[in-house]
Amino acid sequence: MIGTRGVPARYGGFETAIEEVGRRLADRGHQVLVYCRNPEPDTPLPNTYLGMRLVELPSVKNRSLETLSHTALSVAHMLRRTHPDAAFVFNAANSPFLPALRAARIPVATHVDGLEWRRGKWGPTGKRYYRAAEALAVRYSDALIADAQGIADYYTEEFNAPTDLLAYGAPRISADTSRLAELDLNPKGFHLVVARFEVENHVDVIVEGYVRSGATLPLVVVGSAPYADDYTTRIESLADGRVRLLGGLWDQDLLDALYSGALVYYHGHSVGGTNPSLLRAIGAGAAVDAFDVSFNREVLGEAGRYWTTPDDVAALVVSAESDVEAQTARGEESRKRAALYDWDEVASGYEALARRLALEGPVRRRPSGRRTGKAGW
Repeated sequence: MIGTRGVPARYGGFETAIEEVGRRLADRGHQVLVYCRNPEPDTPLPNTYLGMRLVELPSVKNRSLETLSHTALSVAHMLRRTHPDAAFVFNAANSPFLPALRAARIPVATHVDGLEWRRGKWGPTGKRYYRAAEALAVRYSDALIADAQGIADYYTEEFNAPTDLLAYGAPRISADTSRLAELDLNPKGFHLVVARFEVENHVDVIVEGYVRSGATLPLVVVGSAPYADDYTTRIESLADGRVRLLGGLWDQDLLDALYSGALVYYHGHSVGGTNPSLLRAIGAGAAVDAFDVSFNREVLGEAGRYWTTPDDVAALVVSAESDVEAQTARGEESRKRAALYDWDEVASGYEALARRLALEGPVRRRPSGRRTGKAGW
């Protein structure tokens, strides 16, 4: 498994997927190798973790180059030393390295993630790169992995390319809400946002709508972004005294208590496919009001309420505070939706795909990678 920060999972959906899937595959007797970056270079990673073998390699500490530099070293190591039966490459941005794997006849599946080129943090050059990387992934992968039906539909319509639909699992969370007292909060006594501060996550829209609403319960905002000073400043300027900006929160038990104890969790992610934060929220039984895109509707269905503008958010905030019991009932519906996202089943999907890749080897004829323009993006 290659192309991410690796394990132990500290950050992001890819890392969580590798940890949850990799440990299950190892338990089933497979040899699982994970290429890792170490956030604490002075403390080396262990050689193994939850049955997985870890290979720690360096990277260039730069937003644009960190992933690519680490993947380049990982591919070089793989070609020289390991030559696996099958490789899972996470993130279509890593697709420039796929031809090297293909030349070595290593069958590879690429997890394409979401529509990265639509993220506001990338300038014109970055957007062009990600669109080109999508096409390379289509052309040089033996299989493509999509984590949401909307992403699968995009690759079908835009490239005439099939995908394997493998979502994430939703944890079943029974959190200790007594820990909310550490933040001077009470169960069902606050609204919640958990997101990186990026334009397409719409934290500013949520904060603006909340402030307009005249809400009496505080809005707790968990998140930050190392490369988004202007956007962070905008969020701070929109907030009033009822908005509590906590920054990043790395205490998972306390974060789970927030999910479980929130009156409503507001989810603004719009371009990334199935989102692990959303799955964690429904696994904790949170009532969810989400930005209205297909990825979020796919997860929430009728259990969710949806918004696009600050005025939409304001109306939902007022509605939530006027009927607390209804939000509790919606939270129970969220838990039912969470049962549809099971890590054991996800791992079985990866296992079946790995077997197929190993048995069939590299696919001789793949889609060309040329765009049809039919996806409408």
